[in-house]
Order: sequence, then C-alpha cells, then structure tokens
Amino acid sequence: MSILSGKNILVGITAGIAAYKTANLVRLFIKAGAHVKVVMTPASKDFITPLTLSTLSKNPVHSSFFNDDETVPTNMQENAVWNNHVELGLWADLFIIAPATANTMAKMANGVCDNLLMATYLSAKCPVYFAPAMDLDMYKHQSTLSSFNILKGFGNIMIPATSGELASGLVGEGRMAEPEDIVTFIEKDVLGQLPLYGKKIVITAGPTYEAIDPVRFIGNHSSGKMGFEIANAAANLGAEVILISGPTHQTVSNGLIKVINVVSASQMYDAVHTYFDTVDIAILSAAVADYKPKNVSDTKIKKKDTTLTIELEKTKDILASLGKIKKNQFLVGFALETNNELENAKGKLKAKNLNLIVLNSLKDKGAGFGGSTNKVTFITERQDIIQHDLKSKEEVAVDLMNQIIKQIHA
Repeated sequence: MSILSGKNILVGITAGIAAYKTANLVRLFIKAGAHVKVVMTPASKDFITPLTLSTLSKNPVHSSFFNDDETVPTNMQENAVWNNHVELGLWADLFIIAPATANTMAKMANGVCDNLLMATYLSAKCPVYFAPAMDLDMYKHQSTLSSFNILKGFGNIMIPATSGELASGLVGEGRMAEPEDIVTFIEKDVLGQLPLYGKKIVITAGPTYEAIDPVRFIGNHSSGKMGFEIANAAANLGAEVILISGPTHQTVSNGLIKVINVVSASQMYDAVHTYFDTVDIAILSAAVADYKPKNVSDTKIKKKDTTLTIELEKTKDILASLGKIKKNQFLVGFALETNNELENAKGKLKAKNLNLIVLNSLKDKGAGFGGSTNKVTFITERQDIIQHDLKSKEEVAVDLMNQIIKQIHA
C-alpha cells in the first residue's frame, strides 16, 4: 500500500505540452489509493481535455470560476466563486502543479490571481509541489530561476525537470519529470516527514502453537489483531516494520511491513533474535505460550479409555532475553492479567528491563483476546501510569506509537 493511500490529492495543470502526461499522473495517483481532483488553467485545455481527466479521476474537473452547466443566480455568483476555490484548497492534503510553466510560476511567485488554479493555490493550506516544464533557455533564464527560489522560499517543493528531448526539438534540461518519478518523489518526501521515518521496528503478534503430536497442539485464543494494528500504525508513521506472527488470519497491505510467519515459541524466539540487533524499537505483543510439551509424538496419539498425561516444560522467555541484551533499543512488553494487575505489570516491567509495558485485564469488558477493542494502561520505566478508556484496537495502536515517540523524544 502506498503512503499516498487515502490522501486527497489536487492536481493543477497549466498550459504546457507536458500536460498530456498528466493523464498518466492522475491514473498513478488513483492506483496508489489516493482521491484525486483536477484544476486546470483555461489554456491547458488546448493540450488535454477535461473529459479525459474527469474520467480518470472520477471527479469533475475545474477550470473556471463558474461551471458552464451550473445555473447560479446572479446575486449568488460571488459566493459560488469563493466557495469553489477555497473548498478545493482546504480539501487537498497535497497539491501538485504539473506541468508548472514559467508563466504560472511567475504568477505563483508574485501572487497574480487571474484564474481558478491561482486562486486555489493562494487558498491552499497543504504542501504544494511544482514540476517545471519548459524549453531549456526558459528553464535557465534568470527570471525563472528567481521564481524557483521564491517558491521554495514559500515552502513549496520543487520536483526538478530532467534533461531530454523538448518540444522545440532541442535536447536539454527543462523536460517535466515523468509521472512515475513524480509519484515516487512525492511518496519519498511524504514518508521522510513522518516521525518514525528511518526507524526499524520488530513487532510480534498472534499466538504460538506448541505441538503435542502431528495434529494436536497447545495454543491460546489470540487473534493477532492487536499486533497487526500496531504494525500498521508504525508503518503509517514511516517506520520499516518486521512483523513476526504466529498462526493468524490477519493480513497486511502496507508495503513497509515485512511479515515473517512462525508457529512455535521457539521459532518466534529465533526470529526475534535474528532481527533484534538491527532494530530501534521492539514491541512484543504476541501471546507466546509459557509452556510446551516436553516430548512431542511423531505419530498421532491414539484415543485411550484411560487419562492422558502430558509433561510440560517452560518455553524460552523472549522478552526477558531481549531485556538482557538490549543496547539502545526501546523495548515494549504486554501484560495480560487477571488479578493484582498493576503490581504484576510493574514487576514484569522491572524484571525484564522494559521501557514501557502495556497492561490489559481480562476483568475489563471489551479487553483481551478475540475482540476488536481493548482497554489498556501504559506503565513507563519511570513508573508513570497512563490509563486509557476502552477503544478500538486501531486506536490503541495509535496511542501506543504516540507514547513511544513521546518517551523517545523526552
């Protein structure tokens, strides 16, 4: 899943030959999962039709202050104009002007508001990207360079032109970046501004199954949903996530999440230790079995009239082992308790050398395994206690990541 998924992207098109490329640009944004609207200068319609862009974006294309098919009473037209460009500017999470001609950039730099695109630009509150496109002499002209500097000074983000064959037949700098490169540029820029960009996180999720024989096992009711929501929340904040999961039906779609499937506590132990030295944060939310059968039968154990006794032995304590070897990693554990909740969680926090522990109690309605909600309490290494109301597991995951960020930057 692209970092642009769910974003509202406004594409501004000006009158340059590179406008023909914007059909593919709009298509790529849609493919990335974004919601797209298009605003054009009147002259840009000579290079690409609004019908094409409307079909691809699945939204009406705006090119003038008044739509031709709109019957607006004369005494209401001023309000209609104002609402149109202001609403477009406020709707957008990102505004991309491509191609950005020398003419439009000069207007942007000097606040010349003579068309709908310019009115929208001056109303926009979101990040604005511009992809210049023009002939090589224009691209290097002092006035154009001045526009570049002024716009970057405003905080606008320039997507540099490339060298190649130009409409004039000359070859040189001034060719608008290709749509695929524009999308990649914006994805990297958006990702780079997220608070966990550059961080690597290992997360465990789900249950473990400890084999009795080839068909039977000891397990628990964990669905893995909490761990998967944490992974998604971390990835949405820019982190590279390694999600080590026991058997579960949960899935991920974010490209920043790498899933490693395991079955037993021993396999999860090995997988976590494989990656722990390379990560900045470790969040162990899996419901790992505390015990496993000491002897595993190679064949299915036949049903008998008498009782069956299975001798159990302790599994390796993954969290405790990480607490002993951690260096600068931020280590988070989970505690699911049924009695003496706070005391037991505080003891686990200290004994296992954690930075943060997430406590939830089976006594709380809506908390624990299987459901879509959870009620948690955070306990920090400084013994701060932060209680949360019952929330969806998605919201709990966001709260957890915010708490981790807060402690890391404290």
